[in-house]
Amino acid sequence: MGSSRKGHQAEANAYVPLPVRDGVAPSYLWLTETRAGGMLRFLAERFPDVSEGAWGRRLARGGIVDAKGTPLRADSPVRAGMRIWYYRELESPETPIPFQETVLHQDQHLLVADKPHFLPTIPTGRFLHETLLVRLKKRYGLPHLTPIHRLDRETAGVVIFSHNPDSRGAYQSMFQKRVVRKVYEALAGPIEGRSFPFTYRSRMQDAEQFFVSEEVPGEPNSETVIELIERRGALAHYRLHPHTGRKHQLRLHLAALGAPILNDAFYPVALPCKGDDFNAPLQLLARAISFDDPLTGETRRFESRFRLAWPADAYSEDKLLSTA
Repeated sequence: MGSSRKGHQAEANAYVPLPVRDGVAPSYLWLTETRAGGMLRFLAERFPDVSEGAWGRRLARGGIVDAKGTPLRADSPVRAGMRIWYYRELESPETPIPFQETVLHQDQHLLVADKPHFLPTIPTGRFLHETLLVRLKKRYGLPHLTPIHRLDRETAGVVIFSHNPDSRGAYQSMFQKRVVRKVYEALAGPIEGRSFPFTYRSRMQDAEQFFVSEEVPGEPNSETVIELIERRGALAHYRLHPHTGRKHQLRLHLAALGAPILNDAFYPVALPCKGDDFNAPLQLLARAISFDDPLTGETRRFESRFRLAWPADAYSEDKLLSTA
């Protein structure tokens, strides 16, 4: 249409013409072509999920600005090379997520959070304020807070944030170089015919349904080491070590092995969306993250306080997932 990039937070040293508002950083959009018809028409066509009336109201109150902070009007020209800034807004009220995150660690560079199930890491789709990033920005007043990796909304566990732009690149590079050690746990069906631990590899790609992944023939591009912690009847408790970070890698790998994760609505078959069942969270947990600190060389490890929830008739009460 007319854009190629947008972001929820500006580059570290770039001028940002709008401040963080109620924990929400402004988004921006680069325009890659010059178009007739004015800014209102462009925005309505570029973002069809937002009504033209809503865009008109935002423009009328000066809520959309150019790179210098000058408010744009409905008839403002659309020119290639422009960067426009705006706040993401939802037209319908958000559904509250009734689970609370905790902060495991904070220093002058990092904030490490323990994310509950159902809470998105960053604003996306129908979620804005009910996200881990915005909740933490509001609570701690850290305008430069940004995650340096992410967890699926359905997955609980450890997420690392940077709040110091000067050191952010050093920590981001750890994930790019794959020197961060991640440990997950899952409750899933039994895997038969394997000696534990073992390594599972496959080639993954986005499926026709954009929100899931699939395995295809070809050179593997995903790898997971799988350990068995214990087995109880029709369920088993696994420790998972992903050596790559493909979308839904652990969920797809276990499903491909005939052991889908308990309460997984996507794998092996994506079920029709019926809304969240807060009584049946996906039993996948980012248990721990460890790494050698790029600034000090110190070995650091952060571990989730959550626990997976065995069905009541399969395991003892003290193993149930705590959201306290």
